[in-house]
Order: sequence, then C-alpha cells, then structure tokens
Amino acid sequence: MKGTKVVFICSECEYESPKWMGKCPHCGAWNSFVEDVVSKESASAAAPKRSSLLGIRDSEASPFSELEAPEYIRTTTGLCELDRVLGGGLVCGSVVLLSGEPGIGKSTLLLQICDSLGSDKKVLYVSGEESRGQLKLRAERLRIGGNNLYILTETNIESILEKADKLKPDVIIADSVQTMYSDKISSSPGSITQVKECAMSFIGKAKSHGISVILVGHVNKEGGIAGPKVLEHMVDAVLCFEGDRRQTYRIIRANKNRYGSTNEIGVFEMTDSGLAEVSNPSEMLLADRPTDSSGNCAVCTIEGTRPMLAEIQALVTPTAFPAPRRTSNGIDYNRTCLILAVLEKRLGLKFSSNDVYLNVIGGMQLDEPATDLALALAMISSITDKVIPDTLIAIGEIGLSGECRGVSNVEQRIREAARLGFTEALIPHRNAEKLDPSISSAIKITPIKNIFDLLRVIKR
Repeated sequence: MKGTKVVFICSECEYESPKWMGKCPHCGAWNSFVEDVVSKESASAAAPKRSSLLGIRDSEASPFSELEAPEYIRTTTGLCELDRVLGGGLVCGSVVLLSGEPGIGKSTLLLQICDSLGSDKKVLYVSGEESRGQLKLRAERLRIGGNNLYILTETNIESILEKADKLKPDVIIADSVQTMYSDKISSSPGSITQVKECAMSFIGKAKSHGISVILVGHVNKEGGIAGPKVLEHMVDAVLCFEGDRRQTYRIIRANKNRYGSTNEIGVFEMTDSGLAEVSNPSEMLLADRPTDSSGNCAVCTIEGTRPMLAEIQALVTPTAFPAPRRTSNGIDYNRTCLILAVLEKRLGLKFSSNDVYLNVIGGMQLDEPATDLALALAMISSITDKVIPDTLIAIGEIGLSGECRGVSNVEQRIREAARLGFTEALIPHRNAEKLDPSISSAIKITPIKNIFDLLRVIKR
C-alpha cells in the first residue's frame, strides 16, 4: 500500500529491522521478529507528546524520609480462590493482566466477579470481541444481575477513556487488550506497538485516577502472553488461567504480583452455571484413587500457604524398542531421569530395559523436590509389582547418592494428610527428629535416611 512500509519488530526488546531475522542482534532472542505495518508519514513526523505512565508530569525529587506509605484498599472479588491468588483482593489503582488459552473461561470468570464488585463499586466492562447480546446471553446463563455494571463494546482506546471519564467507574475490565487500537498508531490492532500503547493508556488511567484495571491477554502458540514482553513488566500482576478445555478443573497462578505472593494458586471447576470454587483440592484430586494397585503413591505439596495432596502414578513395563520410552506428565522430565538414574545405580533396578510412564492425577504440575520420595516409591512399586498401602504418604527430596534430604513445612503437610485419613507418613530422618511429638499421636511417622529404607517399606 502506498504511504506504508513493512518492518519487523522483536517481541522481546522491540528492535526494528527492515527484514526478518532468525536471531535478534540486540537481545539475542531467537524467532522473536513479528511483522508490522507502519505509515511513512507517521514515522517521519514528530512523535506526539505522551502522558506520563503514572499520570504525573514535572514531578520533583523528594527525600525518602518524607515519603508516606499509601493505604491501598483491597476489594474482594466475590471468589475466595481468586482473592487468594491476588493476595487478598483487587488493589485500588492496580493493573492486572489475565491470560489463558482460548475457551478456558476468562470471560466467564470476569463476568462472575462483576456481579460481586457491582455491590459497592461501579464496573465498566469493555468488550472488543463480543456484542452486547452475546454478553447478555452469558450473563443470563450465569445468573448475573448486573448491578452497577456498564457494558461498552468499543475497541478505540481514545473513545474508551473518554467514556470512562464521563462514567467515572471504580473498575475497568478490557476484554481483550489485543483488540484495542489507538488513532496515534497506524499499525493494525494486536501489533506490538498497538498493544503497548493501549496498555500504557490503561495504566496511566489506573494510576492517575485510582481505578482498578483488569486486562485480558491472548496467548501465542508457545503458550506465552501475546505481545511484547515489556507488557508483563508494566502491569502490577500477571495471572495465568490454566487447564484442559476437555476437563472441568481450572487453575489460576500468579506469575507476578506486586501486592502479594506468587506461590498461591486458585482452583475452580467449570460447571453449567459458571466457575465454581474448589475449596478443598486435595479431596478432589484423591476422589477416585484406586486401591490395592501397584505404582500409586500420595504426596503433599505446598502451593503458597496451602498444602495440597496429589497422587503420582507410575507404570513400568518391558520395552519392545531398542531405546526405552520415558513419558512424564505433570513432573519435570529431567527430574524424572535423575530419579531413575539414582534408583538404577544405587538399588540395581533395571529401568534401562523398561518403558516408564509417569502421571499426576488431575492435571497438577509438581515442581518441588519434596515429591522425589513419592516418585521413587511409585516407580519401585511398579517395577516390583508390590502394592503401597493406600493410607501411606511420602514426602522428601532424594540426592544423587540416594540419601533423603529434609524439606520445609513438614508439619503442615503431615497435618493435612492426617486430616484426609492417612495413617502413615514417610519423611526425611532430619525432619523426624525435629517434629512436634503431638503429631505422632495422629499419624505414624516413619523416618527415611536413604532409598534403601524404601525397599523395607515395599517388602513388609
């Protein structure tokens, strides 16, 4: 098109190039260049004067001793699981980026929290993907009254902010930021420049007027948030909505949170009437656990401040191929290979002639070393075809020499296991020495020094 030119912009550092390159010469990122169309006139013209990101211009430097700590007011969203991930609620003047796969339930979640926020706040829901009628149909299915909820179907950022100035909402929800565009930029909506410009406009509005903003972000084919990486640095919190669309359970994680912990997770179940909170995920994950079956072992992990029980399943079977298969679902593949090498070297078990399949029930991702003991016990049980007691739980980290090392929050893990009916816990020897004696009355404690002690548990 006359008057326009095509450039390639690095999504990591925004380096511009007239042609596509496999590796960015500025930041070294591979396969990060995306095509963008800009106007020659706008590129040669002087850049417009932009407003400050924080809504403050010509600010003076102040002594640190004279600064006052702001009293950030949190607003509950009506979903305790979401409040847990946010650190207690939605902070006034904060900007939250919510991302997830298409159809995972992002719009459903946001409409549900609008019903609760509308009880004492004025909410502006800006939709760039759905019409008013479609939003009304979803709201009726979710039984949302819509008190103090205002719907705006618009994608022009200048028009959105103009209407927000007239309405003066307390919360703005933009679904999604990739559909918004600014008249100042000639490129198409969803490009790196447009996404960054629109996000900066929302952030400036939030910081200068104390409005809480929730931005919905799309994901790319690699699973990351679409758009420039700087978008995640600009916002206050980045939430990821995870789960399989073919299953009913959803998990929200915080990859970044300036006002709370990034270790907390929220668990939901997708139902006909929307997302339902799962207040006790441990019972859900262990609901259909098989009995008298080899290769199954329970473990307790810590997600933030919440102990969660999960079930690890292992299947070890003779291979028909020269190179045995190693399949790991829910557990880091490299960690699996490490435990297999320790068991084969120290115990002499021949995993090299067997295929090994590992799975964590419920789609959970176990990434802490405290699951090593349960992982090793499940694989030993499967290869020896010995059944692990259904009321036994294993917690501990395994070193390369086969020793069992201590882990944190053992008492909290054991109390959660005892509450769910487990009668025996395998824990590291060092943790057992410092354990509160009152816990032993509720559950039997078996100290483990090394992986040789696991063989005694299997054979008894």
